[in-house]
Amino acid sequence: MKKYYDPDKKEWDEILSRPTFTVGDIEDTVNEVFQAVRQKGDKAVKDYTEKFDGVALESALVSENEIIAAEKTIDEGLKRAIRQAYDNIHKFHEAQKTPPVKVETSPGVVCWQQKRPIQKVGLYIPGGTAPLFSTILMLAIPAKIAGCEEIVLCSPPDKNGNLPPVVLYTASLCGIDRIYKVGGIQAVAAMTFGTQTIPRVYKIFGPGNQYVTVAKQLATKYGVAIDMPAGPSELLVMADDTAVPSFVAADLLSQAEHGTDSQVVLVTTSRTLLQQVEEEVNSQLDALPRKTIAQKAIGNSRLIYMSDRDRAIDLINTYGPEHYILCVEDEDYFLQNTINAGSVFIGNYTPESAGDYASGTNHTLPTNGYARQYSGVNLDSFNKSITFQKISEEGIMALGETIEIMAEAEGLRAHRNAVTLRRDLLRQKSQKEV
Repeated sequence: MKKYYDPDKKEWDEILSRPTFTVGDIEDTVNEVFQAVRQKGDKAVKDYTEKFDGVALESALVSENEIIAAEKTIDEGLKRAIRQAYDNIHKFHEAQKTPPVKVETSPGVVCWQQKRPIQKVGLYIPGGTAPLFSTILMLAIPAKIAGCEEIVLCSPPDKNGNLPPVVLYTASLCGIDRIYKVGGIQAVAAMTFGTQTIPRVYKIFGPGNQYVTVAKQLATKYGVAIDMPAGPSELLVMADDTAVPSFVAADLLSQAEHGTDSQVVLVTTSRTLLQQVEEEVNSQLDALPRKTIAQKAIGNSRLIYMSDRDRAIDLINTYGPEHYILCVEDEDYFLQNTINAGSVFIGNYTPESAGDYASGTNHTLPTNGYARQYSGVNLDSFNKSITFQKISEEGIMALGETIEIMAEAEGLRAHRNAVTLRRDLLRQKSQKEV
């Protein structure tokens, strides 16, 4: 890990740069796949699955028999763990429901807002070196609570043309029965355009590698919304002498093992802690089954000493971490001044792993600095807000002149007429009644 001591602010952009490709590096490939899927549908999906995943599938749709068989292979201990995680995640997202907002803005003018579910959503579940079945819980549970009518799940198959049993079990537990063995760019393209077997959706959710991230961004050009540009995982830990070095190192490595393009950062006000964490990282790294992956990610990572807490929080907000662990004596100061972060984990006994799996919060979060603009996935991600209004006769008479004056000032005569005609009719009606 590269070390920096009180770096000048002019150097921050370079120090905090992510290990990502630019869109230009991979968008030609993404465009090629998109156009092929748009024109050839299932055939293109099948061809690219064979090319990228090394398997030729007769059918991408997972059968009911496959789901039933998968459940029988899952260890009961794992099932219990998944169900407990399900309960916590469901409880937290259920609590995010909000009642309609209704206000009489002026006499006779009533405005209200209600949420409606997005009808058709697509869930992308990464596979590859680690099948992230936990992401199914994070996406399917709020989709179901919101009331989405159609939920499609895509995940890349293994070399035998199968999805991991735990993926199928978790999807079934969440009530998803349209599961497709399709990954990567072709999965995003299929959900964007629709194919003979994979339906088009209105919004696509889920993390993925950089190709998937660019594919999701391209999907927005074709009328499909996305949750966020979620790419390679990242973690920033802010710690002082009250932090436990072995805990900090374990947290850093827990994100580093996600992928070679992951990034972890330690910001600390303690030179001693910095040294201790570096030693712990090297020690713990040797014992990891995914050592090779984590080691490459550690090469993208940073140890940063900041002597001043004000500059430390400024640097953290500049970075805008996806995951942010806070192990400091003065929690309140850092919490009150944290502006940009996807999800925050507070104290020595709150590992980021808890949020990844089972505490209840969502782990689908903005990466690559997008925490400066985006929220992580939550119940509202699967809803849209619709505003309503109803104006009475009294209301249009009282508010109408204001509308007429404003419309006239903008030169929009038809807008004015739409009000004037109504007011004139009500005046006539009132005169007749007299």
